[in-house]
Amino acid sequence: MRPGAAASGGGIGGSSSRAVGEERALTSVATGELAGGTKPADLPRLWHVTLSVSGEEAPLKEVRRALEQLAHDHPFLLTSRYAHDHAEIRYWEEARDLHDAAAVALRLWGEHRQSAGLPPWEIVGLEVIDRETYHQRIAEGYGPPPASPVGVHPY
Repeated sequence: MRPGAAASGGGIGGSSSRAVGEERALTSVATGELAGGTKPADLPRLWHVTLSVSGEEAPLKEVRRALEQLAHDHPFLLTSRYAHDHAEIRYWEEARDLHDAAAVALRLWGEHRQSAGLPPWEIVGLEVIDRETYHQRIAEGYGPPPASPVGVHPY
């Protein structure tokens, strides 16, 4: 091939379609979109998580302090409600799919039990819904009210 001429072919073992020494033009795709505006299935999405735990009674001051420590260590927590023998934690999780969001949620209490001083309670409930479902429920007047006020509160 003569210098400066475009090569034909492509793929593995083929040659490029640009001239020798010619720079390849880069194209960009908007974040979260493929050509044609479609979204790939494996990009992270937001999931609203409600984790319920319960067990033997513990002093309210200790439960509150532990939940405040968990919220401090993990500022993604929106709100926590607690009593002597149970608590509910609500937050947004970014994950590829529901399975990943649920797996993270199911590990949260156990993995932070010692570091935050959480009571030795077990997980008794888990709800994971996508952002659209959460907002649809709120708009229709059912489901959990928006997490307000944010923070750790008694029931």
